[in-house]
This record gives sequence, structure tokens and C-alpha cells, in this order.
Amino acid sequence: MRNVKARIALLALGSLVLLNACNAQEDKKSSNIQGGVATANTETAIATVNGTPLYQSMVDNFMKQAAMQNAPDTPEVRKAVLEELIGREVARQDAVKKGFNKRPEVKQQVEFAEMAIVVNAYLQDFSKTHPATDDLLKAEYDRIKTQMGDKQYQARHILVKTEKEALDILAQLKKGAKFDKLAASKSLDEGSKKNGGDLGLSPAGRYAKPFGDALIAMKKGETSKAPVQTQFGYHIIKLEDVKDMPAFEEIKANIAPRVQQEQLRKHIEDLRAKAKIEYKGTQAPAATTIPVPGAPADKPAQPAPAEKK
Repeated sequence: MRNVKARIALLALGSLVLLNACNAQEDKKSSNIQGGVATANTETAIATVNGTPLYQSMVDNFMKQAAMQNAPDTPEVRKAVLEELIGREVARQDAVKKGFNKRPEVKQQVEFAEMAIVVNAYLQDFSKTHPATDDLLKAEYDRIKTQMGDKQYQARHILVKTEKEALDILAQLKKGAKFDKLAASKSLDEGSKKNGGDLGLSPAGRYAKPFGDALIAMKKGETSKAPVQTQFGYHIIKLEDVKDMPAFEEIKANIAPRVQQEQLRKHIEDLRAKAKIEYKGTQAPAATTIPVPGAPADKPAQPAPAEKK
């Protein structure tokens, strides 16, 4: 129970700032603002702190966040949450008395917090009302298949800086040296060397073009007869297996986040196009690709169009 309370307390440090920023509970009458009109909160308070009410909905909202930290939803935990809310409200009231809420840096953080919460709710609603349909998912699947090819390659590689080093490794392999051992000791690719140079299962289009072309030309079980040069250096490649690209139904769940993020990106671009945006002073656009605020993390599908070494 102590560990649960500790996790809740830590979570409270961040989340309660956001809750108070949105609820703006400086008014002891606890009014809601809807369309610019103050309306009394009809919810029954479960506690008050110097006359300021705390509501069950605050505990409920907090528990939703706590659930993300795997905290159990029990009466004991809810009691701990209420006590934490009371502690935070006591601290907030004292901070307001001392003028912390009027500090420019604090006001700016509150504005950022409110923006983050409102935008997050907006984007979540957009995702719900604009789901990734099977037609959109199939179109993305076909695009990946066209761009990356319909085969996936299970390969290992050893990356070195010079052609001379690569030729020396080829000579050692011809004498019976183990590929994975040489990869672990010689390869410059920190991401794969610890696994004996294993690159996993990926389409040829995911790699630098000379590397991908070499894979396509090789036979299963074959090691490249000559070093393959890319912008990263010189590679010795071993092709272990070749498989067909997974069927649409097998990977459409992995494609969905990417499709949804693309829909969000286009939506934000449309909003920007309609908005009057003026850059002041030397503030000019820094990127050609418009980032999506708060977009869900993209889970790369197999295959994913990201270039590897």
C-alpha cells in the first residue's frame, strides 16, 4: 500500500497542477464557465478545504491517470487520492496567498498546461470521429508493398569503415571464422553487433539502396562475395532467410496508428492553411513538415519505411 501511495503522490505532482489549471478553483463558490456565463456546480462536494469544495469527479479523473501507472482502483486508493487532493489544495491556497499564481513564469506554465489538456482532448475526439477504415489501411498497405517490395529479408551484417577492413573480414570468413563472432568484435553498428549483426526481418526497401539491392540479388544462406558500400561504410552481408510480406489482415493493426497520424497531420495542415499566422521579428518557419501536436506514437508496421544501415 505504501508503494501505491508513493506512486499516486508522484503522479499528483504533475496531474494536480493540470487539474487545478483547468478547474480554476480559486473561487470558493466553485463556478463553471460555459460560454462566458458562470454557472453553479451542481455536483456534491466530498470534502472542503477552507470552504473550497473538492468533488468526486476530481477523484475519478485522477484515478484514470493513476490507472496508467497500474495503480489499483480500491476504496483505500481512492481515500489516498482524496487525501492527496486535500494536501495539494492546502498548498495551492497558500501559494495563491503568497502570489505564486501571479508570477509570469507560473502563469505561462498554467497556460501551457491548459493548452496541452484542451488540445489532447480535441485530438482524441478527432481520432474517434475519424477512424482508420479498412479502405485507408489497405491503401497504406499497398503503398508500403509497392515502395518496399513484397519480400522480407532476414539478414546479418558487419559494418566497417574501410574496404580493406571489409576484405580482411571476408578472408577470415572464408577460413571458417563465425560471422556472428566477427560482427560482435568488428562491426561499427552498435545496434546489431551485440546480436551478432542480426538486422531482423525487413524489406529490402528499408535499407540504403546499395544494401537493399545486394539483398535482392543474394540467395538464401549466402554471404556477399564482395563488400557493399553505402554512406555508412562497407558491409559484409549474410542472408539467412527470405519470406513473403505478411498479409494485410496480419499487420493492419500495426498500420493503423500511422494512418491515424497522417489524418491528424493533414487536419492540422488544413487548420493552419485557414488560420492567419504572422511571424514576428526573426521567427520564421523552421521545418517543412508540420508536426502533429500530441499525436499518438506511431507503431511501425512490418515493413516500416525507415532506412537502416
